[in-house]
Amino acid sequence: MEINGVEIEDTFAEAFGIKVSRVLVTAATKKLAKIAATEATGYGTSVIGCPAEAGIDCYVPPEETPDGRPGYIIMICNPSKKSLDHELLERIGMGILTAPTTAVFDALDDEDEKLNIGFKLKFFGDGYEKELEIDGRKIHSIPIMSGDFLIESEFGIKDGVAGGNFFIMGDSQSSALLAAQAAVDAIAAVEGTVTPFPGGVVASGSKVGSNKYKFLNASTNEKMCVTLKDEVEDTQIPENVNGVYEIVIDGVDEEAVREAMKEGIKAACTVPGIIKISAGNYGGNLGAYKIKLHDLF
Repeated sequence: MEINGVEIEDTFAEAFGIKVSRVLVTAATKKLAKIAATEATGYGTSVIGCPAEAGIDCYVPPEETPDGRPGYIIMICNPSKKSLDHELLERIGMGILTAPTTAVFDALDDEDEKLNIGFKLKFFGDGYEKELEIDGRKIHSIPIMSGDFLIESEFGIKDGVAGGNFFIMGDSQSSALLAAQAAVDAIAAVEGTVTPFPGGVVASGSKVGSNKYKFLNASTNEKMCVTLKDEVEDTQIPENVNGVYEIVIDGVDEEAVREAMKEGIKAACTVPGIIKISAGNYGGNLGAYKIKLHDLF
């Protein structure tokens, strides 16, 4: 299969299950909302080493938010319900409550269950907190120096999918990077998904475990390293490829991840110099979801 002359390898991306939350952060201005959303999703690239996977899903205009102010929906993901509860409390408490003029609302429509994050955070008010209602939602109003911080009492979580991915192989590092950025921009329009790595682009694709060091649960994917293609016998890098980037996608369900992969690959294939699109899979050691690239089109 080819798209715009770019080979789409007959392979699959191996993804895994994860617990997902969607949180709406609003503020007095779009800029302030973006700052808080960015802070709350920091250090959230991969659960290989981070306490959560997180990213900004989409912008929400004032006419579509409960309090009539601009906002951003963020996604925070973790394999366990207990850990996700902790991450929501910490990231909202330290990344959003501390930011000027913010308020926080649940943004997950089809949750499996709810966590009482707002109820827990209200105790920061030290007895001065109040309860009110906005747009039919139970809200805790917490007095802080600059005014009141508003947070919905409960936040939904559900079973989602993490680790949807594809590799972009270019004739140079710059062509592969340009295609990766085009892919991330296209994926940004797919609601219910995030690309949690820096700028949405993965420079350091990994494999499960290690060939040499038993204490590692992940290590560099030597078969996909352009500087090792002449050293590794079973390299997966074609001779004419000199730049590779990976795009990793988390989503509220498999359908959202599949749509994001499709749109991202289509965008990447519009960039001159792109030779091949592949995907990462690890012999079934990573997860239960096997998303075949050819089935996306």
